[in-house]
Amino acid sequence: MKKILTLIMGAIMLNGCSHSLLHYNHTTPELDFQEFFDGDIKGWGFVQDWRGRVVSRFDVTMRGTWDGNEGTLDEHFAYYNNKIHDREWRIVKQSDGTYIGYADDVVGPAKGEFLGIAGNWNYLIDIEINGKMRRLRFKDWMWQMNDDVVINRAYIKKFGFKVAELTLFMQKE
Repeated sequence: MKKILTLIMGAIMLNGCSHSLLHYNHTTPELDFQEFFDGDIKGWGFVQDWRGRVVSRFDVTMRGTWDGNEGTLDEHFAYYNNKIHDREWRIVKQSDGTYIGYADDVVGPAKGEFLGIAGNWNYLIDIEINGKMRRLRFKDWMWQMNDDVVINRAYIKKFGFKVAELTLFMQKE
């Protein structure tokens, strides 16, 4: 019984320590999603497995365009193993200031919100890994570093368990 109570208390404590956008309220410089993702962006990143080992590295170029509250973000990933992946996001800013995004390999809508220096996107995505399609949950956190740099950290889960992390450094051109 004591072990069960310890496990329950540990789960409650971990859940209570979850990351919240409210932590970034009133922080500057604010991350303006539409402003940063308008025009050309270059980036560099890597993926780590659940043990922390780097399993993939890539360069990415992006081009964002906006027409009012509707935007498109074209991404071109060039992996160091010579694989290429392109994705086109269709993004709509909602009346409450949040964003909804769609892409061909994203299951349902991606949901994004921003406060202060930070932003958060949540979505399911179908990715080919070792020749098999896998459906993974991405929880992206973005932080504005200065006027030209944003760092993105994605926590990647399958069945609620962390299977990988992605780190991406982006710079406006």
